Amino acid sequence: MKLSQFFLSTTKEAPAEAEIVSHQLMMRAGMIKKLGAGIYTWMPLGVRVLRKVEKVIREEMNAAGAVELLMPVIQPAELWQESGRWDKMGPEMMRIKDRHERDFIVQPTSEEVITDIARQELKSWRQLPRNFYHIQTKFRDERRPRFGVMRSREFIMKDAYSFDVDKASLMKSYQAMYDAYGKIFTRLGLEFRAVNADTGNIGGFASHEFQVLAESGEDVIAYCPASDFAANVEMAEAIAPAAPRAPASAKLELVHTPGQKTCEDVGAFLKLPMDKQLKAMMYVSDTGFVLCMLRADHMVNEIKLGKLPQLANFRPATPEEIQVYLGVEPGYCGPVPRHGNAHPGAVIVVADRTAAAMSDFVCGANESGYHVTGANWGRDCAEPTVVADIRNVVEGDPSPDGKGQIKLRRGIEVGHVFALGQKYSEALGAKFLNKEQKEEVMEMGCYGIGVTRVVAAAIEQNHDERGIIWPDSMAPFTVVIAALGYDRSADVKVAADSLYAALAAAGVDVALDDRGERPGVMFAELELIGIPHRITVGDRGLKEGTVEYQGRRDIEATKVPLGDIASLVQAKLV
Repeated sequence: MKLSQFFLSTTKEAPAEAEIVSHQLMMRAGMIKKLGAGIYTWMPLGVRVLRKVEKVIREEMNAAGAVELLMPVIQPAELWQESGRWDKMGPEMMRIKDRHERDFIVQPTSEEVITDIARQELKSWRQLPRNFYHIQTKFRDERRPRFGVMRSREFIMKDAYSFDVDKASLMKSYQAMYDAYGKIFTRLGLEFRAVNADTGNIGGFASHEFQVLAESGEDVIAYCPASDFAANVEMAEAIAPAAPRAPASAKLELVHTPGQKTCEDVGAFLKLPMDKQLKAMMYVSDTGFVLCMLRADHMVNEIKLGKLPQLANFRPATPEEIQVYLGVEPGYCGPVPRHGNAHPGAVIVVADRTAAAMSDFVCGANESGYHVTGANWGRDCAEPTVVADIRNVVEGDPSPDGKGQIKLRRGIEVGHVFALGQKYSEALGAKFLNKEQKEEVMEMGCYGIGVTRVVAAAIEQNHDERGIIWPDSMAPFTVVIAALGYDRSADVKVAADSLYAALAAAGVDVALDDRGERPGVMFAELELIGIPHRITVGDRGLKEGTVEYQGRRDIEATKVPLGDIASLVQAKLV
């Protein structure tokens, strides 16, 4: 490709709305153009990157035994009503009507459609296992789309769906996709982690997220540098303290703390560290009023809470409910009954493992304007009704596998694999005849990669003050020949054309910058759009029989004999 025949549309400044690096650089590089809120046109440069990503995905999906098809963007409401998600999905799912007033949706995902295909086409155990995938446009009507294509309303996604005879077979399909995803993100040149994750609204019994590590990531990943342990912080287990609870050694005292409602305020007022205090979180669930106690410097994990029977269908308690059950306003709540009397209402106390191991702690006194110091479980208040892991892990916590300590890093979710089980196949009647000719429900898995999100995540992980730094496998052009004075020098034109032809014939994804731009403008633009390998051809070097090579991360260019440059570049691309 000659750049004079291509379309580049770079700018020096990003729009003010571009908050993160990938959005800024994609706009500046002319990869995308905004059409509406969360809706972007992918320009020629961006499309080349998308196609590179899709190519790697297709190759690895095909190698793993998946078969490509293409499902429609518009889907009839009947399928979603049959699965029960028509009513369960919120406003993120865009509903539309055709001219006959029939209901349709703009697909956010395709579980219903693929299950409909499976129930029609897969009748016997002999046809299983089976895995179908497609790369297709999706639409989710985000309340507040932001960060460019990182959280847009319209996006491209690869989603795959496996069908198996039983859970053991499903887990083989799941492992095949897990392995394929590792190969995909490795080939794309990304630093990533596969982490245990919550199945969320999609359901199922096993789930892993694939997270590209980047400081701008919205997710927090807990991992152990000394082992393979990695999990989304929402799923990482916080291990109970190894040492037993120390015996009570302090006297319980009521302390006046007027206006000190936060743990930070109380700590400063009493000159005590946060790890000596307990904080209270109040909820109402199907089982009643629940008082959750955590060490003051720890954060409650509501995903973990939701898995406790005592917190089924929980919600935060209102100030009025707190007054009824604890007899006090928020900010002064705790497990120690006021004046030694029982709580006014029936209260279930759930303590985090670390909180349950504390002694001589500070907590709310259940009296406005007061806290207690020197409080102890068993002596000053009843032992917790339930002791459980209900907090987020923090750096320095023991790794759950016992092989080191937890570290935290931010990540961007680019892929997710789920073992769904029979959630959709049962609802939609996707059944097969087993070896005994008895009807059984298929076991399903689903596996997604956000193709457009991968592009943004790669930029978040690979950039500098000059622009994007593409991994070779994702770059719009792997090599660009910067021909200085191409339109003015016959020698430059001949040398550049010859080198371009040689590299193209060798299968290198090469472009020739023949636009005749000034060197500073040309180099700045090629660095902005992230070209990994640049060869500069100019009259001065040709007089010495040399050209210059510079990798995108290199500090300066290197002179290379003209006759050696093609083989040098090809060696770097291996």
